[in-house]
Amino acid sequence: MSLDIPDQVRKMVMADGNDSWLDELPGLVDSLAQEWSLAIGSSFAGGHAALAVEVTLADGNPAVLKIGVPGRDIRHEAAALRLADGAGCARLLREDLGRQALLLERLGAPMYDVVPDPTNRHNLLCDVAVRLWRPIAPDIDLPTGATLTEQYADRLPKLWEQAGRPCSPATVKDALNCMNRRRAAHDDRTAVLVHGDIHEMNALQASDGTYKLIDPTGLRAEPACDLGTIVRCNPDLGDDLRARTERLASRTGVDATAIWEWGTIHRVISGLYAYTIDFQPFAHLLLAEADRLTA
Repeated sequence: MSLDIPDQVRKMVMADGNDSWLDELPGLVDSLAQEWSLAIGSSFAGGHAALAVEVTLADGNPAVLKIGVPGRDIRHEAAALRLADGAGCARLLREDLGRQALLLERLGAPMYDVVPDPTNRHNLLCDVAVRLWRPIAPDIDLPTGATLTEQYADRLPKLWEQAGRPCSPATVKDALNCMNRRRAAHDDRTAVLVHGDIHEMNALQASDGTYKLIDPTGLRAEPACDLGTIVRCNPDLGDDLRARTERLASRTGVDATAIWEWGTIHRVISGLYAYTIDFQPFAHLLLAEADRLTA
């Protein structure tokens, strides 16, 4: 079968030396289509860690077939979608973890394209986050917020060097201090299911006019972890991020300091990672804001 693979997916796979996967992909999609009775449509543009394809189910309903690239384990995403059960996230219809494949509810346009006012978008993101958050048992196979901050603390200095030290040492130190505090604050008794990367392009319109999230990282963490991604920064908005933090805290009842510290963590990590993949001007703007806030 002929399959349109987006350039970003192709570049990432080839950069990791997994060219053979690209050759095998059409056959993989075809086998899943036969087993799950899918009519294959066009690939979605955007993203780099998975191929997402429009499909139609046997009953005529639209859906999305998502296949993770080599090296990307979708187990945690699948677990988060199962736990959410369609509330706050796209509904998981089928899964084949051995082939890194998920069949998902198809949603509409991103919030960014539908809601013009940034403050309204932030409020709506809060609402969809609250719908997703729910207590989960400690034995559920999801990483914790503490685990994430440990991984980030180990990765941050290496990313900084790899990116060419594009932000100040003080900014790096501030982010590491925030990671230490959020790691110490983790409590399994109060942790909830969180998405891990809530933003306006990951929130798509559902058929009832509300929004649902896609691409969950899948974590057991404090709710501030999700709100921190909303505070991370949209570099072109120019609003006061402290005021944004206070507004999110007031709307959700989540501690403002925790939200701010997670925002710092996400801002610096995202900015440095964006530098390493040359995702500009986003990377520069994020880290310029991080340096300004640190100073």
